[in-house]
Amino acid sequence: MTIKNTFIPAWTHSLECLKSILNKAEAHADKHAYAAEILLQTRLFPDMFPLLKQVQIACDLVARAGARLSQAELPVYPDNETDMAGLQQRIDSVINYVSSLDEAAFEGAETRMVEIPVGGGNTQTMPGQQYLLSFVIPNLYFHLTTVYNLLRGNGVQLGKRDFLMP
Repeated sequence: MTIKNTFIPAWTHSLECLKSILNKAEAHADKHAYAAEILLQTRLFPDMFPLLKQVQIACDLVARAGARLSQAELPVYPDNETDMAGLQQRIDSVINYVSSLDEAAFEGAETRMVEIPVGGGNTQTMPGQQYLLSFVIPNLYFHLTTVYNLLRGNGVQLGKRDFLMP
């Protein structure tokens, strides 16, 4: 098993679940006669990122992890989404990007040193496996769970199955 054929499908699956969750949020807003974009600015606390940014970060984590682990150039997404359709397009773009990465480029990724920004202009360097297991995976699921919780807290009918299966 390689990183590409193990983790890229898992991340793609998670992003497909995120798409389904956003679809349910949009249907919920339609049913209750309000603009789904209102949900994009919801947050649990004033000092946390809104739902829109949570989705963008989840996408960036997957795209940048794929790039770093395959030694590809980091993709840039401009964070210009303003509606559910824009977020869906971003998710599709990330899925297409990571799926297109060359499997051979992931060879040796487990031990290859990866440098990541950690805020304040600082970086941290760690082996690919540590980056994958202690940074990417927990962060991805943190942001996906936050989206789920924000929507659930706003009345969108979601269950555990929605988180696990698109």
